[in-house]
Amino acid sequence: HEEALAAHALRVLSAVPGLRLFGPPPPRAPVFAFTLDGVHPHDVATFCDQDGIAIRAGHHCAQPLHAHLGVSATARASLAAYNTRAEIDALADSLRRCARFFRSA
Repeated sequence: HEEALAAHALRVLSAVPGLRLFGPPPPRAPVFAFTLDGVHPHDVATFCDQDGIAIRAGHHCAQPLHAHLGVSATARASLAAYNTRAEIDALADSLRRCARFFRSA
């Protein structure tokens, strides 16, 4: 189930304009670190939270890796056996709305 969720998440999140995914190619664990062009990861997490979607933002105890990648922080969505494809779709929708909101501001 988690492998299927990870594959679906890669497809759906890769289609979000301005979203940059970090991590290994498939197959991979269902954990996705990302940035959204022009939006700080903490703002992304707050925006998603207002949609009822819990993600993390920050260094994730990997400051040297973030420095190497040239990013100040990332947002991170972690999936588990209890998650659904609909929740992944909701995350992608929230990220699209977030990008539109901050680009129009």
